[in-house]
Amino acid sequence: MPDSVSPATLLPEASRAQRWLCDVAAPLWAFRGRTASGLFPERMTLDGVPDPAYFRVFVQARHVYSFATIGRLGWNGPWQQLIGETIRALVAGARRADGFYVHRLDVDARPLDTRADLYDQAFVLLALATAGEALADPHWFDVAEELLDNIEANWSHPAGGFTEGEKDDPRIRRQNPHMHLFEASLALAEASGRPRFLAFATMIADLAATRFIDPATGALLEYFTDDLAPAPGIEGRIVEPGHCFEWAWLFERLGASGRAGAFAVSDRLTAFARAHGLCATRNVCINEVFTDGSLHNGKARLWPQTERIKAAAIRHRRLGTAAEAEEAARALAGLEQYYAVPTPGLWRDKLNPDGSWIPELAPASSLYHIACAYAELAGA
Repeated sequence: MPDSVSPATLLPEASRAQRWLCDVAAPLWAFRGRTASGLFPERMTLDGVPDPAYFRVFVQARHVYSFATIGRLGWNGPWQQLIGETIRALVAGARRADGFYVHRLDVDARPLDTRADLYDQAFVLLALATAGEALADPHWFDVAEELLDNIEANWSHPAGGFTEGEKDDPRIRRQNPHMHLFEASLALAEASGRPRFLAFATMIADLAATRFIDPATGALLEYFTDDLAPAPGIEGRIVEPGHCFEWAWLFERLGASGRAGAFAVSDRLTAFARAHGLCATRNVCINEVFTDGSLHNGKARLWPQTERIKAAAIRHRRLGTAAEAEEAARALAGLEQYYAVPTPGLWRDKLNPDGSWIPELAPASSLYHIACAYAELAGA
């Protein structure tokens, strides 16, 4: 636990969450379906059977982050060995000749889909930040600087931010990959102490505050034109409350580093998401609303529940109020509904408005969201 976290600011739910993550989920995802090439499973049936069809690079990068976080929370498994094997497999197998990382690998960690996009690069940066800190090896920070150089040199956009590479819809620009660049650069700054990374994170934060966030409502918009105006029609009015919470969490972290105005941005994002993005009947954060607060998509994926937890937990450490503690407890209870599956340590991903579940495999990508939320609960 960091010295700066007072025991009075810790939440009582943290120990329950920590036990489930370390004792139930971690052993399952660490070893079942892990490949000889050093890759973690991509997804499993709810009976615990891994699917080896493909391995997305961003999921492997998320696993590096997840298991370093789980190790920090007290798991006694070989987490350093696992993340070391995986980060080396990614850099050796997924990095193209031009320095970008491919989208998918096969079971032998060879390229399966060679397209590169900004979202994937952001998670590679997060994995490199994690590996550099967890393995006490600054070489990985150097590799991150090389990738960031490549992104800036080749994908910078004249209207601000970055183009998205080779995989996504060229009609629109999105806030989402920029959010994960913000997350990765903050992690790199915190782990390495290198000013370049904090400057990059601050640039993304300024872009969000001036272009991504609707000044009238404080809501985070999702889709934009080439010049970063809100997209025309319905797309330009869509708000994902989970992303409002996620950006709020990032602005809370930036505010803790002394950035003026960051907490005010977090306050507005959080207020909008709580006012319009929570379903009291199911106790969940829903997928999408419009800027006027009206409903667009009442389904509820797993990941917004974790962002709701993160926002409440980090705000509780700043504000120390009973309201934030109560919201963190409600958010954790909402998330734990998703764990009611035949194999402990797995989860469902998509909850319908009527309370039924969409049948599908458990996505490994959710472990990153869960691990991050539980670390925030623990103040770790």
